[in-house]
Amino acid sequence: MKILYIATSFPQPHKGATIYTDLAEELYSQGHDIIVAVSEQRKNKAKTSFNEERGFPVLRIVVGDFYDVNIAKKAFVQLRMPQVMKRALKKYLKDYDFDLILFESPPVTNVNLVSWAMKRYKSESYLMLKDIFPQNAVDLGIIKKINPAYTYYKNQEKKLYKTPTYIGCMSEGNLSYIKQNNPWLDEDKLDIFPNTKKVGIYKPRQTLEYRNKLGIPESSKVVLFGGNMGKPQYIEGLAEILKKFVNDEVLYFLFVGRGTERYILEETIKKYRISNAKVIENLPRDSYEKLTQECDIGLISLHPNFTIPNYPSRILSYMEYAMPILALTDKNTDIKELITNNNLGYWAFSGDTENVVTALKNLKEDHRLNEMGHNGRKYLENNLKVKRSVEILESHFS
Repeated sequence: MKILYIATSFPQPHKGATIYTDLAEELYSQGHDIIVAVSEQRKNKAKTSFNEERGFPVLRIVVGDFYDVNIAKKAFVQLRMPQVMKRALKKYLKDYDFDLILFESPPVTNVNLVSWAMKRYKSESYLMLKDIFPQNAVDLGIIKKINPAYTYYKNQEKKLYKTPTYIGCMSEGNLSYIKQNNPWLDEDKLDIFPNTKKVGIYKPRQTLEYRNKLGIPESSKVVLFGGNMGKPQYIEGLAEILKKFVNDEVLYFLFVGRGTERYILEETIKKYRISNAKVIENLPRDSYEKLTQECDIGLISLHPNFTIPNYPSRILSYMEYAMPILALTDKNTDIKELITNNNLGYWAFSGDTENVVTALKNLKEDHRLNEMGHNGRKYLENNLKVKRSVEILESHFS
């Protein structure tokens, strides 16, 4: 197939990899012709470029800054993004043909770009649905249903579901939610398209190099949180947990990433003089994976107010390195069934601090941590390798 992948995040090779770069590389390795068109932040790149990366062409289109900015600026950039990207596609890809337009949501606003591209290239499309917007913003109190912005985004969401040939939902819970809340939608276009990744050869922990560099005691059980630290991740709830385990002699909390709420953790650690917690910047993928290998428990956190079934992709790295998982989430995500039904770790409702504290105390004393971690690794190998994503796409379009 000739594939145009319209992406919102696609790091350069030297900056690491994501589930999206893994998918693009696997499509390329399986013999498909792929071109990636990705929106690029102005603070990272001065002007649009079209070069080969990872073996295939990548068009990096400078649209403005949309990470670690306030909501108003992010909304403005996302609203103008389709037009900026359309101009770039007309300029750089005018002589290309495509069989498939692959894209993800968020943002919902890119549907106008995809609709145009389907007509321009006479191609079908596949939506990888990674977020349900604007309901997630309503759940977090960012938008109210009486706000005109909600009406606009709700109309965009409806167009988003109407436009693609198929919609890939991350889980059964995701798919059921879309069906129930969009009864007009043709069910035949709904698909299960789980988050997947490249899976390397399993290597048991060999050193504590990164832990030693960070000053983490070798005897500690390190609870790792890796990824974005924004409102969806309920960072204020994690800060409350740190207060409950101030200077605990067994547990050490390590947070790696960026995000608008990251400062809450940093201020809490400083104010309460917490010696068993640390926040560090994003790391290159190689470094992050080596650090992950040296940690003991993988932490997932979601806001308790969510009514939509989210499915964080960071769980994949924890599984790859055979780490037991502590998931602190809302009651609607079906990630809790994944963890409890397959004995991958512990789940607790993120809105109940006492429950969370109990889960952490039980986890740090549980002698089955290795067993839980290896259950996760086995589940990943059997169900969530990136090759599965390619097979799903090929089953629809080959």
